[in-house]
Amino acid sequence: MEPFTKKQQHDLRVLIDFVRVYCHARHDRAGRAPVELPPEVAHRYRRGVELCGECAGLLAHGIARRRKCPLDPKPSCKHCRIHCYGKEYRARIREVMGFSGRRMIMRGRFDYLWHYFF
Repeated sequence: MEPFTKKQQHDLRVLIDFVRVYCHARHDRAGRAPVELPPEVAHRYRRGVELCGECAGLLAHGIARRRKCPLDPKPSCKHCRIHCYGKEYRARIREVMGFSGRRMIMRGRFDYLWHYFF
């Protein structure tokens, strides 16, 4: 397998952060388990990432789809002509990104505000 490019690594970190915020706010702590991350981004999460089964599945699907994306550079999902996610996954990822994006901006993560608009 090819290693992720810098842009892909950035996209994966954003995705991981968004899913983690969503899962920690919406799902019970008891159902969470550590998630295996690609080695290119795993070093950023020294304590690891714990998600419930549903969120871990969504994250694994997102990582697999990002790896297979034929566009370089990849536009943001809302401006992309090729949709990586099926209808079900697309609805779930929209919910996750909408919830987590607002929450992270309210916490002072203005770099995600940049990601939201561009």
